[in-house]
Amino acid sequence: MAKATLRINQYDTVHFDTNVNPLGIPETVRTALANSISSVYNYPESYYNNLRTAISEYSEAPTDRVILGSGSVDLIQLFTSHIKPKKALVIVPGSMGYEKVLKANGCEMDYYHLDESNDYEPDIKDFIAKLNDSYDMLIIGNPNNPTSKKMERSAVEEIAKACDSHGIFLVIDEMYIEFIDNEKDYTAIPLTEKYKRLAVLRSVTKFFAVPGLRMAYAIMNNPEQLHFAKMTSSESGISSLTAIACSVMFRDKAYIEESKSMMHTERSLVYLAMSTCKTIKLIKPDANFMLMKILKDDLFANDIYEHCKQRGVIIRKCDDITGLSNKYVRFCFMNPKQNDLMVNTILELM
Repeated sequence: MAKATLRINQYDTVHFDTNVNPLGIPETVRTALANSISSVYNYPESYYNNLRTAISEYSEAPTDRVILGSGSVDLIQLFTSHIKPKKALVIVPGSMGYEKVLKANGCEMDYYHLDESNDYEPDIKDFIAKLNDSYDMLIIGNPNNPTSKKMERSAVEEIAKACDSHGIFLVIDEMYIEFIDNEKDYTAIPLTEKYKRLAVLRSVTKFFAVPGLRMAYAIMNNPEQLHFAKMTSSESGISSLTAIACSVMFRDKAYIEESKSMMHTERSLVYLAMSTCKTIKLIKPDANFMLMKILKDDLFANDIYEHCKQRGVIIRKCDDITGLSNKYVRFCFMNPKQNDLMVNTILELM
């Protein structure tokens, strides 16, 4: 008797762990790259003025305050190499990249633990009370990764003012801020007018869905830091093609508005669909991803990860993130059909 053929349902793998815009690469960028291949014959610096102008228009900051880098980590490394911090305060849970760069520079770290009972929103007065002259540097994600919680600009200003008084260099990482509603009310870029020890960091990786282009920028108003950046930064690491493509994408208003509208809708729908489940706790998201805690005693992050993986749904286990455990997972929001699959797949175990 012949053996029955093993049938396995095939799924397209969807990466809910990368936090990248589900709309994908803007068509304007595809066109610009296709039409600009001859630019690789030229040195990339000739394209940087147009890139700075595009960033200035997009961020509403003067061109002379724009620092270019080949990625967020590149720029954080640039700042740490100049400041040479001996001690830093690190908010947890938060981006593991901050800890990695600080540790690589021999910086001692103290941890400020966000309170889960307060949905990981910082108590600003308590946080500021922890700042003192022993710290040289502070990096804050707004919105925070992995909690997806945003911080009011007034709160950021309170922190910036405290950092100024203690001589602490403050970096506000706004990698995900374009995904939140009314981002212009929250960005710290206007605060750079007032605070010299403040740098606001942005990247094109997530919102514009172009991680392969390797481009980030910072806005600041510190003559010493700006001079150091111009002398030592790896701007030349930004290729001519990247400079051209990014100049186009910052001006692609249709893509920007569609992305914001879609994310607002999908974030609301996914949260609503999952919020009635009693065996999970959702941290209400502000950005394009959500943190979830598993409340079932016999279920862990790896169980959900493996179950989802069989359906082609790749989520992020958070057991390696300082301040979290094997009871947490994180996932981003994709297109409606993909989100339906993700939600249903997770809830099968709940």
